[in-house]
Order: sequence, then C-alpha cells, then structure tokens
Amino acid sequence: MKYDVIIIGAGLAGLYAALHIPKTKKVLIINKRESFKCNSFYAQGGVALARDEDDIPSHIEDTLAAGDGLCDEEAVKVLSENSRAAIDDLISRGFEFDRDKDGNLLYTKEAAHSKERILHAGGDATGRYMHHFLLEKNPHPMLGHTRVVDLLIKDGECYGVTVLDHRELRNIYAKDVIIASGGVGSLFEFHTNAPTISADIQGLCVEKGIALESMEMMQFHPTVYVNSDNAQKLLLTEALRGEGATIEDENGYRFLRDYDEREELASRDIVSKAIYEHTKETGLQTYLCFQNFDHLYFTKRFPNIYKNLQLLGFDVPRQRVPIYPAFHYAIGGIKSDLDGRVPNVKGLYAVGEVASTKIHGANRLASNSLLEGLVFSKRAALSIIRDTRVQEGVEFELTDEVMSLKDDKSKKNLLRKIMWENVSIVRTKKGLNDSLEKINALLNEKIGRLLKFRLLTAKEIVTSALSRENSVGVHFIKKEDND
Repeated sequence: MKYDVIIIGAGLAGLYAALHIPKTKKVLIINKRESFKCNSFYAQGGVALARDEDDIPSHIEDTLAAGDGLCDEEAVKVLSENSRAAIDDLISRGFEFDRDKDGNLLYTKEAAHSKERILHAGGDATGRYMHHFLLEKNPHPMLGHTRVVDLLIKDGECYGVTVLDHRELRNIYAKDVIIASGGVGSLFEFHTNAPTISADIQGLCVEKGIALESMEMMQFHPTVYVNSDNAQKLLLTEALRGEGATIEDENGYRFLRDYDEREELASRDIVSKAIYEHTKETGLQTYLCFQNFDHLYFTKRFPNIYKNLQLLGFDVPRQRVPIYPAFHYAIGGIKSDLDGRVPNVKGLYAVGEVASTKIHGANRLASNSLLEGLVFSKRAALSIIRDTRVQEGVEFELTDEVMSLKDDKSKKNLLRKIMWENVSIVRTKKGLNDSLEKINALLNEKIGRLLKFRLLTAKEIVTSALSRENSVGVHFIKKEDND
C-alpha cells in the first residue's frame, strides 16, 4: 500500500495541510480514534493574528516578549506576516468567525497581547468550529481508530509508517510523512488535553534518534476547573480574563497584583506560578470571579463554558469558580525548520503542537497555537508539492515488540503522578533527579512498546529540564537550601 503523503493526526494542523495537497496526490490521514478527539477541538479562546500590516511589529513584539528571549525571531516573523493571509483563506473558503451586528469581525484581547487581535467563533468554541469546518472540506481519505507505532526510516529517509489497526500491525508506505499528532497532555495527572494526546510519537522519535528540542518548556494554563474525576480537566479560556474576569483567593483578595502589575493580563507562566505560590503560602483556594460580566453577555459570548459550569452546579456569572493550573500545551517538540521539515530525515515533516519551530520560546503567547498550525502546515504542504525527488521502493519488516501489557496502565498512572509532582509548574533539581531515576527504573521493567514511548518522552522532558539550570518562562527551577 503506497501513498504520496501520509498525515499522522487529524487536528487542525493535519487537516489544513491536507487541504493544500491536491486531490491528484494519493493522501492518507491516520487518526488514533474519533476525529474530534484532538486538542484543536477543545481550543476555546480563538486564533491570534496581526490585524493588518501595521499590527505585524506589535504582534511580533508581544510574541517575543512572552517567549522570554528564547523565540526564533525569523520564525515569529513568518508566523505574523502570514497570519492575515491564513485567516482570509479560511474566510474565503466559507468559514465564519463571530461578527458584530454590522458584519465586522469581532476581536478580543487575551493576556500578554497589547491590543485586541484574537478572532473567535461560536463564542468560546473556536477550535471546535474550525476543526469541524476543515473536516467538511477535507478532500482525502481518513483511517480512524488506528495508531502509528513505527516510522519506517532507512539511510536518512522516511518511507512510511507501521500502524496498529484493529490489533493488527501493517506497514503503509509513502513518499512523504507529516507528523501532526499533537502534544503530551496524558503524561500529567492534571491536564486540559484530549484523551488521545499521549506523547507516543515524541517517544518514537527519541527511539529513532530524531531530535527533540525545548522539551523542558511545558505550558500550564492558570485557569482550569480541576475538581473532577476526569483526567481531562475543564479549561476556562484566557479570553475570560481578557474581557474582565478576575482571580482572587477565598477571602476575595486579588493577589496577582503582588506578582505582576498587569495582574490578570500577565502571561500564563506568571499567573500559573502566582497561583501555585499563593496557594502554597496561604493554603487558600483560588477562584475565577465573573462579577464584571452582564449575565446575557456572558451566556452569548461564552455559551459552552456557561453550560458546562451550570451543569457542574455553578450559577455563573453570579458565582465564582474554584481554579488551579493544569498542563495545557507542549512548547517543545520535534525539531523542524520553517517549512516543517525534520532535519536529517528526507520526506519527514512535523507541524502543529508536536513540532518545535521555536516560535513560542519559553512561553506561548495566548492563541498563537491555532495560527501556528495554519501557517506552518500550509508551508509543509507546499514544500511537499515542490519536492521532485524520486523514492525507490524499500520493504520493511514489522516490529516484533508487544504493544501493551496488563500492568502498563498502573505504571502509566504512576508516571502521570511523577510528572505532575516533580516536573510541572515549580521544579527542583532534587525532584527532577528523583523523577529521572523512577522513569529509568520503569524503562528497565517489562513494559509494552506504547508505554515505552511515553516514558522516553517523559525522560526527554526531565533531562532537558535538568540541563537548563536557570529559570526562564514556563521553566521555573526553585533553588533549594543545598543548591
């Protein structure tokens, strides 16, 4: 079975890449489970963009400032300069962003943006609307409920993938492979990610010697309702704070003013750390307060959040909601260039959250993620179309590793606990070294291939964190007495 292009993942980045590959090409999109179980579907706030040419320098400056000195300026420039065209392309294809009564696009503001430049759809369902739209426009076949468990690489060239399809392994060959499989949420005990986001492709890349970078940079969203039994926690979008929601402790004290003069509009790393430290120092619960919102406006602007919180028993916007940070977004990932190409492996690309183009540096600016998925997936698709190389046929043996074992689930849960306790918002050298020791011990046990991938990704995060001794952005190392 031979294709021109295989796309791993059916989120926004994978689907937008597919949209730019013509029907004359034989393309297969591989999705782990149902198509809607991806992070794109759960993106609430919106998509950032430079509103016009005059806004490009400001958008670039805001992105660089949030990234705390570690962004690649050329990558950020490409992102911002191509942002308006990506949005206009969606609109020209029929996508509808929210507009006012006169038909003008509605822009909102989120933390660390200097002006209103975030578009939204369905109020607080931007990702869901965009994802559904791209699924409807997708011109290529999709293989669902199928997991990629190997990359077929020989002599620095990728020839396809091995998939686990209904418990059977088989090889699927292709001239080019685009990895758009998302982040690492399931590595952490508390996260906002889709249940399919399990960090397996990153671990597979480690096994194959494919470079990952900036893996210590893991972003935690500050406003999440975590008091539920579900692994995936309820995200309360940044746009709430951008439009007037406030953070306070159970005594009503708005403690963010003690950490940053921007208060609720400070960047995510600052707000998350402030909540963590205030909670630890005082033992007080933190709340998100909506008293600045008119009831009707709140129900129209944030319909899904309103419905979900009402179902949980909260009378919003009258009543405040308890919150705490949770893992949200993998800033680091598979090293790739500005066309999505993975260095040293011909025919292999990475786009979206799984990739690292160093746009986000040490902290992602709110709502730049959907934009990144649009801009760089298109560039990857166009790079593939321009590539005229001829690939010789090569046959690969199927892997003989067992995919999963009975005890893997308990070990997976142990890993999630280790990562949350020692590799999350505030880290210490001792905690990181303890985590590394425990992860290595698990890797030396009898485990299935899928758990091994998670462990390899986790190990990469921990070792990257240990190698960066100074705090920057989302990577905060707390100095211990014996340091």
